[in-house]
Amino acid sequence: MKNISLIELAWELSKSGVSPDEIAHRLSKHRATIFRWLLKIHRMGIRAFLTRYEQAKKGRRQRRKTDPIIKARIYAIREKYRHCCGEKIRYWMNKEYGVTISVSTIYRILGEKYQLRSKWKKNQVRGPVPKASKPREVIQHDTVDFGRIYAFTSIDIFTREAMVIMRPRLEAADGSQALREQMRYFQFSEMMQRDGGHEFKAQWDQQAKTYCHRVRTARPYKKNEQSYIESFNRTLRKECLGWRKYKRKDLAIAQQKVDQFIEFYNNQRPHLSLNLLAPTEYLSHLR
Repeated sequence: MKNISLIELAWELSKSGVSPDEIAHRLSKHRATIFRWLLKIHRMGIRAFLTRYEQAKKGRRQRRKTDPIIKARIYAIREKYRHCCGEKIRYWMNKEYGVTISVSTIYRILGEKYQLRSKWKKNQVRGPVPKASKPREVIQHDTVDFGRIYAFTSIDIFTREAMVIMRPRLEAADGSQALREQMRYFQFSEMMQRDGGHEFKAQWDQQAKTYCHRVRTARPYKKNEQSYIESFNRTLRKECLGWRKYKRKDLAIAQQKVDQFIEFYNNQRPHLSLNLLAPTEYLSHLR
């Protein structure tokens, strides 16, 4: 091969004290290519490097096929843990089966069976990330998984007032019911923002349009677009419900705990971003 001779010549010139830039000029090669050759030769030796170089030039290796049992386990974990992401599937594969597999391989396998993302929405124009300059201008919505029950959370990103409704299912009908109860407090918002979860489709979407002028869907994997509600979700876990898993029978107790916490959060808990005022105190100062 022509390049084999050039590599050997480049190595001989380098040993003779010729600079990589001069070698590149003599051999009509890019200087980065010469640097890469010489670096790998220093690491591996000339013979080992030439052997690997020849093997690499034989063409792309055929993609290794994934064991069907591994595929079946990945599908089962996705169904068992409520359509969790690739990182979590990787964790459960390692924990339950002692199998280490890359996240990219997991998503490739999932793509063979599931539609992971709606292609027509990939480049959908969503507008700039909303910012608020007054109360009820933007309210962010999200959900938190507590095992067999779910928290539908919402927050006014200007005043930091929050509302939480616990529901037994993560469905659009439950989201719609939660939204009605949340909006008894907020009354109205110029814009509502939520993620693309199925609990915010259908009934929830129709219900939201009666309380706001516009509904915006945050872009996938852009946590900064939902930063206020994500921060509140962590506070809800840390200061109220914790990281334990609740059963369906715990719904009423969990809602009672949440109601007490929201009363404290909105009316007494100081916020650094509000000059150490509680949300309702801050709102009263504005008025």
